[in-house]
Amino acid sequence: MTERGALRVRLDQVWREVAKFGAVGAVGTLVNFGVFNLVRHVTDLHVVRASVVATVVAIAFNYVGFRYFTYRDRDKTGRTKELTLFLLFSAVGLVIENGVLYAATYWFGWDGRLQANFFKFLGMGIATLFRFWSYRTWVFKALPARETVAHAESFLEKEQEKEEEKEKPGEKPVVR
Repeated sequence: MTERGALRVRLDQVWREVAKFGAVGAVGTLVNFGVFNLVRHVTDLHVVRASVVATVVAIAFNYVGFRYFTYRDRDKTGRTKELTLFLLFSAVGLVIENGVLYAATYWFGWDGRLQANFFKFLGMGIATLFRFWSYRTWVFKALPARETVAHAESFLEKEQEKEEEKEKPGEKPVVR
């Protein structure tokens, strides 16, 4: 495989990962907004507290989706460490997400239903970028064997290309 082909394969893998992450995240977003608006409607919790409750429910949902759908082919050893890191980075995402909502609500006084949903959505978007990077980098690590196999395959393909170059078109190949 050429360097260009290897890059294309790598970009295709990243694209599929982003799509799977996005699918789980989209459903998690619906869970988050559904719980957020339900809690705001049936309780007297303040907007940020209702958002924190909704975010925690969505985090639990997302872990299951990421582990068993998006990153199901990743290393499954060390689940305790994986879950600990997931919760740590999710907590940072929770602070980012709800920090935006807090600032909009308590610093700027934008606390209407539509405004709360907008700033919750904005905070979720910023937190999602952080979560994607941290989950794929630290939590759901790629198996080292996959990288080794890919490197070995590219090496073998380069060797094959060298052999094919030696056998010019129109010339008879050397039989060994």
